[in-house]
Amino acid sequence: MFSAGGPDASLEAVARRAGVGIGTLYRHFPTREALFEAVYRREVDHLADLAQQLQAGDVAPTEALRRWLRSNVEFVATKKGMSAALALAVNKSSDLSAYSFARLTEAVGALLDRAVAAGEIRADISPEDLLRALVGMCYMHDQPGWQASVLRLVDVFVDGLCRPMGGKSG
Repeated sequence: MFSAGGPDASLEAVARRAGVGIGTLYRHFPTREALFEAVYRREVDHLADLAQQLQAGDVAPTEALRRWLRSNVEFVATKKGMSAALALAVNKSSDLSAYSFARLTEAVGALLDRAVAAGEIRADISPEDLLRALVGMCYMHDQPGWQASVLRLVDVFVDGLCRPMGGKSG
């Protein structure tokens, strides 16, 4: 609902879509910000779970890292209407910022460690560097055609992290 209607989406419509009454919604989420925060935490947890699935699967380490980064771009694209709501939730809660930063850093760090250990990715990049680059690439997500551009940039970025075969890097 927030993706379509932005931060001002009707809470009555949210309750209807969830199949609950407005009283039930308010019992669980006493403020609009509490609901935004819960949605944001759920999305962060989903991205962290995806990193674990990719790490445990049979996907090559660098490809797993690429898929996770691309999934973040897709998240931003599909939640475009939620951007303002999520910004409100994160800006008002240092706990939420710390939580999401820790979860996402741990998630991408595990994928990065796996790719470095396999000798596929240079070792002089940190999980924080990856997140910083990703946030920077997604910064202008309100511009037409941004998603295709950012997905291309993610590929260029990951390719640039790859160690050359037979050479030394990082």
